[in-house]
Amino acid sequence: MASRLIYACGVIIAVAMIAVARVDPRVSPHEFFACVGSAGVSYLTVVWLLPRARLESRSALVFCLGLAALWRVPLLLSPPPLSTDVYRYVWDGRLQHLGYDPYTVIPDDPAVAKLHDRETQQMNHRSLPTPYPPVAEFFFRLATWPSTSVRTMKAALVLCDALLVIVLLRWLDASGRDAVRVLGYAWNPLVALEVAGNGHVDVLGALFLVLSAWCLTERRRVLAAAAWMLAIGVKVLPIVLAPLFWRRVRLRDVAPGAVVLIVFYAPFVLHHGLPIGSLATYVDYWRFNAPLFGIAEMVLPSRLVTALAALAGVAVAARLRQVCAVDAPAAWAWPLAAVFLAVPAVYPWYLLWLTPFLTTGATWPLAVWTVSVLVTYLDLVSGMPRWAFALEYGLVLAAAVPLVRRAMRRPLAV
Repeated sequence: MASRLIYACGVIIAVAMIAVARVDPRVSPHEFFACVGSAGVSYLTVVWLLPRARLESRSALVFCLGLAALWRVPLLLSPPPLSTDVYRYVWDGRLQHLGYDPYTVIPDDPAVAKLHDRETQQMNHRSLPTPYPPVAEFFFRLATWPSTSVRTMKAALVLCDALLVIVLLRWLDASGRDAVRVLGYAWNPLVALEVAGNGHVDVLGALFLVLSAWCLTERRRVLAAAAWMLAIGVKVLPIVLAPLFWRRVRLRDVAPGAVVLIVFYAPFVLHHGLPIGSLATYVDYWRFNAPLFGIAEMVLPSRLVTALAALAGVAVAARLRQVCAVDAPAAWAWPLAAVFLAVPAVYPWYLLWLTPFLTTGATWPLAVWTVSVLVTYLDLVSGMPRWAFALEYGLVLAAAVPLVRRAMRRPLAV
């Protein structure tokens, strides 16, 4: 019975996500939210059923993953509907191919106007240089090697999406978990929207992170440390997971990964110092969907609040290092979630970092968050109403109540 319900939910998600690719949320917001809402509810039903369900055969799992691939195709082929970040990725890749430094070139500088095309003219924050770390910049350069276009960039990110599914299957097998739980990632509407649809590089970081988790489970310490370092090179967020590696890897295991990261950073450091671009401006001025940060910022400087958010993530990771097994998805997801709860901006695609770990009951509230965060797309239509914050975070808190009660009785180790 559970498996039949999973199939039915998969069909609903497929129909809804294929329809989303044909709907402009600015022109038809009601149709858009009807589609993502039905897909989100169906997805949460699947996640709830996964611990209780088994698919009949390997071919059934292939069918389910085929459905996930099917609804990504229309999104891949359509222009990004909800974000313009991918235009920045294309611009950064083009600059590198032409010998420019993306950390110093300002996109709206008249001196580089001739480098723009119709796509890159649509990027946001054109008065600022790039904020992305060097590993992400290398990916932009690699992805735009065949063609400096949005479709090529999105195709490269969808490839990362597919590789993540493969690595996640290997990790589930190494952890003794049923392969059907991969649907907790593959069927997540947020993943399809923000990778195939909007083309966000966070999926690359998530790929490195789940690769690190799998390698650490398999005791491939050097590879685990290297993958973690590469994830940090995509966005600095995963640095808060350092406690998970404490006494599980040796210093000599970390050294090769550190060297790899230094290789990516070195050209920029030698040229003009630490490559952070407009990252400091982001901390100082970007504000979106961050109620806790807004409250804290009333009494503390913004950079201090950001530092405290990072420390909160480290503290959560340190605690979960003590009570969780090395292969526990919750140990990887909750420290990142703790940071997201207190940073200056929480855009929907940030939660892509959590999606590979939504394969267990211990991350159920985070699965709910990846759906409730879809309400922030209202900002495209009429701005974020106050009730949207209450709905988004209220659903997460409600989902967390049973988990907190269980955690008070026994460790969060699944």
